[in-house]
Amino acid sequence: MLLIPALNRAVRRPLAAALATLALAGVLVALPVASAHADDTDGISGAPSSETASDGRTRFSYSVEPGQQVTDNYVVQNTGTTARTLKVFATDAYNTEDGSYGLLDTDSVPTDGGSWVTFDGGATSLEIPLDPGASQVVPFTVTVPADAAPGDHASGMVISSTSTDGQILVDRRVATRLYIRVPGDLEPALTISSIAADYQGEFNPFTGQTNITFTVQNSGNVALGATMVAGVNTYFGIGAGEQTRQDLAEMLPGATRTITMTVSGIPQLGYLNPYVSLQPTVDPDALDPGPLTQVNRDTITFAVPWLLLVLIVLGLGVWGFLVLRRRRDEKTARDWIAYTEAEARRKAREEAPVAVGTGAGTAPGSNETR
Repeated sequence: MLLIPALNRAVRRPLAAALATLALAGVLVALPVASAHADDTDGISGAPSSETASDGRTRFSYSVEPGQQVTDNYVVQNTGTTARTLKVFATDAYNTEDGSYGLLDTDSVPTDGGSWVTFDGGATSLEIPLDPGASQVVPFTVTVPADAAPGDHASGMVISSTSTDGQILVDRRVATRLYIRVPGDLEPALTISSIAADYQGEFNPFTGQTNITFTVQNSGNVALGATMVAGVNTYFGIGAGEQTRQDLAEMLPGATRTITMTVSGIPQLGYLNPYVSLQPTVDPDALDPGPLTQVNRDTITFAVPWLLLVLIVLGLGVWGFLVLRRRRDEKTARDWIAYTEAEARRKAREEAPVAVGTGAGTAPGSNETR
């Protein structure tokens, strides 16, 4: 009976050593495999190109009459270390909430400029197998419908590469902007649809900041950016603080964006007249839309100098107290002077001697005659 535990221990030790050896061997065998997977990378790129290679353009920009076509090329490259089948297609663009240039999801069907792009044979998309480092130039055609509205129709050329990460399907996309301008009645216009301002004061009544919040809308049909200037005027149009400048990222037709700009160094002057000016701009690679009109908008707010008012009220209170006290002291002094003078007169009368008459005379009723 006593030998069984010893026998068990004797059996367990070689078994444990064998298992440990197998586990270590498994780790040593597995390490090179993990390292190989770690070295694999996925990468894709695309750019406007000639018939042979990238030509340095940063975007596609066309001016195409309704019913007309234009052809161009897009170079697609697999910059990763594994072979990939890349999907190339065009889709519509829009402005995201933060003002970025967004494109529809891969599964969404374009209805504007993205739907005007086709590839060989009229296909709306292509699948291109590429080895690591390989590239291919993809010709495409833009056909503008006969009833297309004048203005900019924003879209994008997209390269999509899908892969699995565990049970998750990963869709990697890169895109190049594509603008199709339909000639006609172009209206490059930005408007400021609303504006409001508030003042944030500090302990020092001669400093503070004004926050100006306004909504910009691209009310025209041309993609525009802008240089924005915000400032504050006060009485008689006198400037307060320093102007603030900021660039507005490109807005597509119909897009709106709410922006807040802060102007610092504003004294608590009471009446304030915050304002915003927008000078529309176009991207250097964009087509020229013609003259651009500056947009101005202002509002009114107030910077009440509460601390200064409190000090003024306290000062007036002290001044009033001193005036009343002086008047009271003056009255008290006058009353005291009058009292002392009256007392002096009274004492003088009391202390004055009574005069006794000594001259000759005739008592009343006397019958004496001369």
